Amino acid sequence: MRTIEIYDTTLRDGSQGEGVNFSLEDKLSIAKRLDEAGVNFIEGGYPLSNPKDSQFFSRAANLELKNAQLCAFGMTRRRGMEAHLDPGMKALLQAGTPVVTIVGKTSCFHVETVLGVSLEENLDMIRDTVAYLTSEAREVFYDAEHFFDGWKLDSHYSLETLRAAVQGGATRLILCDTNGGTLPTEVATIVAEVTHTLATPLGIHCHNDCDVAVANTLSAISAGCIQAQGTINGIGERCGNADIISIAANLALKVPETMVLAKAHGESGGVSHLTELSRFVYETANMSYRPGQPYVGASAFAHKGGMHVHAIAKSTKSYEHITPELVGNSRRVLVSELSGRSNIAAMVNRPDVKDDRALLDKVLQEVCRLENEGWQFEAADASFDLLVDRSAGTFCPQFQKLAYNVEVESSGHEDGDIRTEATVKLAVGQDVRHEVAEGDGPVNALDAALRKALATIFPHLNRMHLLDYKVRVINAQEGTAARVRVSIQSTDGERVWGTVGVSENVIEASWLALADSFHFYLGTGAKKPSSTPQQNHPVQS
Repeated sequence: MRTIEIYDTTLRDGSQGEGVNFSLEDKLSIAKRLDEAGVNFIEGGYPLSNPKDSQFFSRAANLELKNAQLCAFGMTRRRGMEAHLDPGMKALLQAGTPVVTIVGKTSCFHVETVLGVSLEENLDMIRDTVAYLTSEAREVFYDAEHFFDGWKLDSHYSLETLRAAVQGGATRLILCDTNGGTLPTEVATIVAEVTHTLATPLGIHCHNDCDVAVANTLSAISAGCIQAQGTINGIGERCGNADIISIAANLALKVPETMVLAKAHGESGGVSHLTELSRFVYETANMSYRPGQPYVGASAFAHKGGMHVHAIAKSTKSYEHITPELVGNSRRVLVSELSGRSNIAAMVNRPDVKDDRALLDKVLQEVCRLENEGWQFEAADASFDLLVDRSAGTFCPQFQKLAYNVEVESSGHEDGDIRTEATVKLAVGQDVRHEVAEGDGPVNALDAALRKALATIFPHLNRMHLLDYKVRVINAQEGTAARVRVSIQSTDGERVWGTVGVSENVIEASWLALADSFHFYLGTGAKKPSSTPQQNHPVQS
């Protein structure tokens, strides 16, 4: 068994991605999660670059890490300056980490054109920097920046830079595909040659500009590297870095002779918390999930085609390369105009529906009709459940819409306040409720008015709130008369459900999605007060 080290640089390289900005508390919480996942090394940042990174290392010293070692990142000493006098070296030592990662120029083009020093002086800068840090009882990893591009220009000089780092005492040589332009076959060939030339263990650090960062990393490991560097979800500058999630899952589940994340999960190298880790970092970075992300995406084990779902019902191996639970994910069956009866049967839990072929066909026909009009049920599980109930004639809503009205009032000034007010008129059994509420916008005002009308009858509504609201134009060629689709996500703190509404009027589409969310929750999630007379006479809507 080969143990492959996982070196995570989400907090440094990942934070350089467009739109990514971690607070100090974000970085500390991510570091704890990475440690819990069994990551071997966590690169916290560049302490000389900004106060936040310096504060991180100060605060991180109090973290009780069980599996990971913290690493500070820095550059080689400045030209013409002794290493012990360099401010960068002082900052790295003050960070107090057991491991320091030093990046140096490995391509002769970058040495002469970008750094502006002689080839020999660059070798001295690498050697002196590593030697000084090791003399201060730090383990040093050497990041060979632009290694693969430099190798193609002058492989002899690239090797000399690695030898200089080894002479200084580096314990890992990290070969970097900094521009992300190398292909897997090239990576494998070059890594194999370096492995046969130098005895120091190698690592691999790939960027994703050709969309092959994970493949390059796996090729490098196959050719001899023992450390994989990357970021959670592949975030990072330009097109991002190699995705640690995919790397760890592939190594643990596809390459039986390797172990990853073994410290936290035993000798088997468990990866059962990867989905949770992935989503935690997305949430912390305030980024949207990638549905199609391998292994951990919401669509990674989602089945839509009728033929696929029919086969999955017989054997999940027919269209799944692993069991989703291995990485903490779950299987989903989608319904759309491409579905067959198998999709509908897989989506419903009621035996009376599963065994009723005529009803299944009726539901499928209704799904196809509505999707042709712009509805979409893939992310609207609650609206689909209500559609089944309506098709089966078992839909018993707890309220009926009689009317609603939304008013938006703005002052004459360009920067004036906008006031939104909604009025709803509902029938709840034999009782008619007429309420008005203000909100930050039309949907918020409708939501507030609806709650006001129902709160005394359904006190558990205070547990339910909206998570997300999205609007999509369906037939944009119709201009301002185009039909829109509104999707809403709601939660009661334990479950999350989606609803959808479609109309030429965005307010009506919003009402349809909002009302479905309330109908679903009141019908399945909230406790209905048995003492209320109106509950014995549900109305149809």
